[in-house]
Amino acid sequence: MRQIDVHQLADDARFNRFHGLVLFWCAVIIIFDGYDLAVVGIALPSIMKDLNVDPTQAGFMVSSALFGMMFGAIFLGTIADRIGRRWAIVICITLFSLFTGAAGLTRDPVMFGIMRFLAGLGIGGVMPNVVAHMTEYSPKKIRATLVTVMFSGYAVGGIVAALLGKGLIERYGWQSVFFAATVPVLLIPAILKSLPESMPFLLSKGRHEELKRIAARIEPTYTPQASDQLTVPPQDKAHGAPTRHLFTDGRGFSTVMFWIAFFMCLFMVYALSSWLTKLMASAGYSLGSALTFVLVLNVGAMVGAVGGGWLADRFHIKYVLASMYALAALSVTLLGFAMPQALLFLVVGLAGASTIGTQIVANAYTGQFYPMAIRSTGLGFALGIGRSGAILAPIVIGVLVGLQLPLRQNFFAIAIPGVIGMLAVLLIDHRKSASEQYAAVHADPATAPTGAAFPATDFSRPLHKENP
Repeated sequence: MRQIDVHQLADDARFNRFHGLVLFWCAVIIIFDGYDLAVVGIALPSIMKDLNVDPTQAGFMVSSALFGMMFGAIFLGTIADRIGRRWAIVICITLFSLFTGAAGLTRDPVMFGIMRFLAGLGIGGVMPNVVAHMTEYSPKKIRATLVTVMFSGYAVGGIVAALLGKGLIERYGWQSVFFAATVPVLLIPAILKSLPESMPFLLSKGRHEELKRIAARIEPTYTPQASDQLTVPPQDKAHGAPTRHLFTDGRGFSTVMFWIAFFMCLFMVYALSSWLTKLMASAGYSLGSALTFVLVLNVGAMVGAVGGGWLADRFHIKYVLASMYALAALSVTLLGFAMPQALLFLVVGLAGASTIGTQIVANAYTGQFYPMAIRSTGLGFALGIGRSGAILAPIVIGVLVGLQLPLRQNFFAIAIPGVIGMLAVLLIDHRKSASEQYAAVHADPATAPTGAAFPATDFSRPLHKENP
């Protein structure tokens, strides 16, 4: 009987069509998620004018979705480790698509906020699930790159929102960009058919034949046999994934540091995505020019995400991430200073690369830090608690805008969290990460705890474990 570690199988595999399929669907889901998230910031000036709301009220309207995202990330991220990621992802898509569309039907700020809260449950819940899924199935050598490429779809969604917003809002009104958000529900059958289920979940449910078929797609040189026993290391087994495991095995302090880092980065991301258009309009730019800044911000985010992932696979991901936080603090501060428009576009692009891009790399790092069985839970809690920063950002900046402070002070308030986030990342104990411990086990199996992991499997020769 051959005993095969599917975690190691995924780690050592070469990128193939199967990985491309997972990348495609996860990226498509994140594109729609990014669109739903960005659409309010794009339409905010028109919404404020049409519904006659002041900046403080608008801040609360924007934050209603972010408040929903906090709960969605925690509960829908955690529940995925129990019901399976595919169904958790489908639930999230249904929520954020239908309720974003419903927000376009409202004329009351309170009802608008309720619809956005419900949409936020799905927006927040889908992020930890797709990051965990992409992390689980990615080859180790290019894991950070694939996760960040996938998550750059978030910026693509923002770009699509900005491009559609420039044409649709002026022609059909702000409601039109919300109605367009209902399209993803049409893709749910294809997602259920094409997206594989989580490997530890399949093991926990005894769905061994399905897991063998997935293993053969991950590593084409593997030919399933009836006697094969597929398994994962004990720490990766899905056994309810209690939240307390985020604080065991020396991970507690680093878990809190991740929460602080996420809070600070998400504060910057949502402060910019919610108020950049309005701040630039108040600085004298036309609505079209202000929307162009959002477009540049998201293009920068794509460059930052992919570039950050590429660097993270070649250098230490922790220090790459800390450097990106520092760049965020600097670039956002510079936005408050007068400069030629061409240079301003460059700085906006850097701000996108080092805020949205930083959050994407932070997601990749968090996915690598926690064992497979609690990966969605760890990401869900980091994103959920970090959402409190996202919730506060539109409100705090809305109050500052209402006070009519100089533009420089608004951007300085957005930049300060970048410094705090950098310090939090530097304090994370990387030695406690699952990826580091897993690498140590395979570098020196003799030092590994009993049953901690299985040695690498080479399908070009007899398998390492055979029982009569």
